[in-house]
Amino acid sequence: MDSVTLLYEYRDRVALAVTFDYGSNHNKREAACAAYHCQLLGIKHILIPLNFMGKYFKSSLLEGAEAIPEGHYASENMKSTVVPFRNGIMLAIACGIAESNGLKHVMMSNHSGDHAIYPDCRQEFVDAMTAAMSAGTYEHIDPSSVGNGRRILVSDMAGRASISEKLRELGLEIGEDSPDITNKIKDMESKGYQFEGADASFELLVRRLRGDMEPM
Repeated sequence: MDSVTLLYEYRDRVALAVTFDYGSNHNKREAACAAYHCQLLGIKHILIPLNFMGKYFKSSLLEGAEAIPEGHYASENMKSTVVPFRNGIMLAIACGIAESNGLKHVMMSNHSGDHAIYPDCRQEFVDAMTAAMSAGTYEHIDPSSVGNGRRILVSDMAGRASISEKLRELGLEIGEDSPDITNKIKDMESKGYQFEGADASFELLVRRLRGDMEPM
C-alpha cells in the first residue's frame, strides 16, 4: 500500500517501477498489484527475483503464513518477521538500475511506523543509505529522494488544528468534524491500530466517517 501511494503521488516523475520477489508470503500478490497499477499509469515495471534471500536469510516472513506470529504490530514477537537488511539490498539494486538507465533519483516508501521493529526503516538507516548512494555513484543519485521528505504524522496530532493541517495536505475538505476524526483516531490507536505515516489509511478513515466512500 505504501509503494502504491508513492506511485500515484509521484506519477509524473516515476520513469521506472521495480518490484523485488524475495520469497515472502505476500510477494505474488504484491507483484500482481504493482503490475496492475503501473499498467494503469503507463509506467514501465520490472520484477527482479532475489531468490537467494529465501535460501540464506532467516525470517518468519519467508517461512510460510503459519510461521508469522500474532500480536500487536510493534510487539516484541513481531521481530521474527524482520528480513535482515532487506531495504538495504533492494535500495542498492535500485540505485544501480537508476544509474544504468540514466536516472538520477530513487524513491522508496517504507512505512515510518515500522521503525519500532525494522532497523532498515529507521531514519538513521535512510540517512546512511542516502550518503552511500550519493557517494557510490558517478551520477550522485539524488539523496533528497530516498525518503527524507517531512510529512505530518497522524500519531503526532493532538487537536483540531493538526487534523485540519493533515486534511489540507491531502487535499480533503476541512469541516466541523475534525474533533470527531481526532477522537476516532485516538480510539482506534488505543486498540492497536497505527496511522503513523499511513496517509492512505487516514484518508480512507475520513471518507468512511463522512460517508464519502466510492465503491471499488
